[in-house]
Amino acid sequence: MAFKRSSVRSRLAPPNSLLPMLGIAAWALVACQSAPDEPPPPQPALAAAVAPAPSNSAVLDQAVAIVPPGKGVPARYAAFSGIWAGRLNGMYDGKLAVLTVSPGGQATVSYAWGDLADNKPGVADGSGRIVGNTLKLARLPNGADITFQMLSDGSLAGSYTLAGQTYTGPFSRAGE
Repeated sequence: MAFKRSSVRSRLAPPNSLLPMLGIAAWALVACQSAPDEPPPPQPALAAAVAPAPSNSAVLDQAVAIVPPGKGVPARYAAFSGIWAGRLNGMYDGKLAVLTVSPGGQATVSYAWGDLADNKPGVADGSGRIVGNTLKLARLPNGADITFQMLSDGSLAGSYTLAGQTYTGPFSRAGE
């Protein structure tokens, strides 16, 4: 049996009557899409660019890694661990990284200095030994002898001797 055109047309709604229904459906769909109650989380800001250090300042290698002292290291030795920054004679930049500290007071260190009299900025890796409240570094390649005394307030008193001239100054933990 063949379908008659007239019978199919009579069962469908007239074309103009579909527009209002489509409009209502579209309105309902838009109404269901409400804005969220909370604003979207802020996007993380780009990290601020770190300004390069002046060419005459002390700069430690960015790869220095501090190894926390083990449980067997006495507290008076462990207190030296970390990165320290200070000024000798109020004008000469210095940085000390005490990388490791052993239970016997042996330390591995990295020391950076800025312009210091005729001595250009540099950095030296080496060792040191803590006796009492004083860390004495092994002589640096430039001939300098350096000691740091732990003070009661937790800061260090640094002493840098090179070519018969001694420079002194306070050092505190970097970032403090």
